[in-house]
Amino acid sequence: MTKKIIVAIDGLSSCGKSTMARELAREVGYAYIDTGAMYRAVTLYALRHALLSPDGAVDAAALEQRMGEIDITFRVNPATGRSETHLNGQNVEADIRGMEVSALVSRVSALPFVRRALVAQQQAMGREKGLVMDGRDIGTVVFPQAELKVFVTASDEVRAQRRVDELRAKGTDVSMEEVLRNVRERDRLDMERAESPLRRAEDAIELDNTHLTIEGQRERLLQLFRQATDGE
Repeated sequence: MTKKIIVAIDGLSSCGKSTMARELAREVGYAYIDTGAMYRAVTLYALRHALLSPDGAVDAAALEQRMGEIDITFRVNPATGRSETHLNGQNVEADIRGMEVSALVSRVSALPFVRRALVAQQQAMGREKGLVMDGRDIGTVVFPQAELKVFVTASDEVRAQRRVDELRAKGTDVSMEEVLRNVRERDRLDMERAESPLRRAEDAIELDNTHLTIEGQRERLLQLFRQATDGE
């Protein structure tokens, strides 16, 4: 049998990390954790409890006191076979993907106490290995010992167009200009934050999927996985 490993997939916003990680996990029989969804769920909680204003002002002291009330779980939807995010028992998968949360999640995820709380949960999830996890600091902070680290990039315009297509497919009308601004601002905030900034781990393999097909990306990831597990 091949050894079980941890696969850490990091990268820029809207570059398809979650889809890539989810499909790899399904193909190799590993558990999948979308850490971005966890930060989005905290952001949604803060919005719903008036701890976060639309202009990005966070009542950090109040949110820190209430972190213990925030329970984030992932459950497989039997109809789709996909893992969906639940916040305190409620399915919030659709709610956390909207532009309101997207515009504010980088501010919430930059709070040190939020990152510490969620990183501790993520590390507990990976104790048994056999896990694919995606985010922005998986290979640098959460699992620096991960056997396979991939850093995903794509051009700003391609990432924004993918996000526009995704939102419009779900019935949300957005402009390319609005989404492109959001993508670039999230990159800036993620890279400049003091706590666990977005950066490529020194031993991560870069995967630029600007011009890759979904099948080409899948084949490349499987090749890297097999190499890391001594499968081939």
